[in-house]
Amino acid sequence: MEILPFLLWPFMASLILTGIHAYLGVHVVERGVIFVDLALAQIAALGATVAILAGMDPHGLGAYWLSLAFTFVGAGVFAFARTRRGHIPQEAFIGIAYAVASAAAILAMSKATGETEHLKDMLVGNILAVSRYDVLKTALLYGGMGVFHYIFRRRFLLISTDPEQAEAQGISIRFWDFLFYASFGFVVTSSVAIAGVLLVFCYLIVPSVGAMLFADRVGPRLAIGWTMGTLVSALGVYFSVLLDLPTGATIVCTFGAVLIAMFLVHLLFFHGREARALAGAASAENPKDRVVQER
Repeated sequence: MEILPFLLWPFMASLILTGIHAYLGVHVVERGVIFVDLALAQIAALGATVAILAGMDPHGLGAYWLSLAFTFVGAGVFAFARTRRGHIPQEAFIGIAYAVASAAAILAMSKATGETEHLKDMLVGNILAVSRYDVLKTALLYGGMGVFHYIFRRRFLLISTDPEQAEAQGISIRFWDFLFYASFGFVVTSSVAIAGVLLVFCYLIVPSVGAMLFADRVGPRLAIGWTMGTLVSALGVYFSVLLDLPTGATIVCTFGAVLIAMFLVHLLFFHGREARALAGAASAENPKDRVVQER
């Protein structure tokens, strides 16, 4: 019981991450750009490396804004990499950007002696070290992003689910793609500093994938994703304290275990029921099979 107050703000941070990333994950999965989170996070890390080489405080505002500027450049690249005919998958450009940013960060880190620990903290994250100020600041930032996406939700959803129809309505796909990835960059730059790349990736993808097993519409998906993220966050924090394990890695593994459980439930109750219904319909259409079954 004595450790519960210590876990309050890390748990609140995980709830905030769940709220914004479960929503963005719906768009990411629909667009098929699963690894955009990792790519933008690595581009932000490259910006932080350049900031360190320039003599900035890695935890200061200067480093943050420089990382954000690098992220905006990545957002522009991803927005314009979306070709109309789709002969080159957008995921290919995202993978190339990730590889190049990773290599450039390694080259830059080789010149930043004694400062690599700061970059490691940014990439790996330490959600237990989050403070009340960090949580409130992040909540305000994500709240602003949430309002922005709510105002333009119809355009963002139409572009994610039916880009041809959006283009037919005269919507500038590249312009709104840039706004989407730029707002996404705002979120990722802050989230990675708190929770690390792996945990942020799980908050982005796993709730959305789990929700897709049971729902087709956006509303139910968000409800399932938010519920899953909240329960997994609570279980992950609890198990990390109970078993004395790193909190971030524990939450990631809990996400994986819960997703497997959801898949098994879907396989047993939903997929099995659909298979039996299809088999029944097929036998009803075939008189010979129906006679055999009756005998």
